[in-house]
Amino acid sequence: MPNSHKPHFLKPLLPDFHSGVTIPLGFFSQHIEGKTNQKTWKLRSDATDQTWEVIQEGRRLTGGWKDFTTAHDLQIGDIVIFKHEGYMVFHVTPFGPSCCEIQYTHSHIIKEEADADDAPSFSFDYCFQAEVTASNLKEDRLVSRFSGATTCTALNKQCQEIILVNKEGNSWTVSLRFSEADGMYYIRRGWRKFCRANRCAI
Repeated sequence: MPNSHKPHFLKPLLPDFHSGVTIPLGFFSQHIEGKTNQKTWKLRSDATDQTWEVIQEGRRLTGGWKDFTTAHDLQIGDIVIFKHEGYMVFHVTPFGPSCCEIQYTHSHIIKEEADADDAPSFSFDYCFQAEVTASNLKEDRLVSRFSGATTCTALNKQCQEIILVNKEGNSWTVSLRFSEADGMYYIRRGWRKFCRANRCAI
């Protein structure tokens, strides 16, 4: 990581991460507590030139944090690295569950799209539709080509697991395999549990 000598910490995003994130005790004690009276962090990323102001309450980042996560389409299972640039400015780098850095397609697009329709913008390049059938429930296996997967930044042939999240934010980790023979992705060990938990109808 460039400038890795700068103080930094990482946080995996757990359920309910939108409500706030806790600063690790070691980092807080060494770099924050007693070092400044400021209670506002300024977050920057490579996705846009915008700076987000996030409120620090004790050891938690709260007010403004949800806006940052929504704008960057962060999901449960992602990992974010906070690098302290000084004067309470932090450069944030998001990584997906596969531990690969999330690549944002167009600089400035997050802020521009949000302004355009006054709603948060999301990237749907790794969403897909799947039919729940009696056979794939019985076999606990879903077979799909995952339309758009060849250009998707969050899914690749080396992925061995993916996290399925429902609209309430609950998550299920399932096994994923890619077959070179037929060019298909196979979701296994977890598909049936996900469907049953969400009462997916056949």
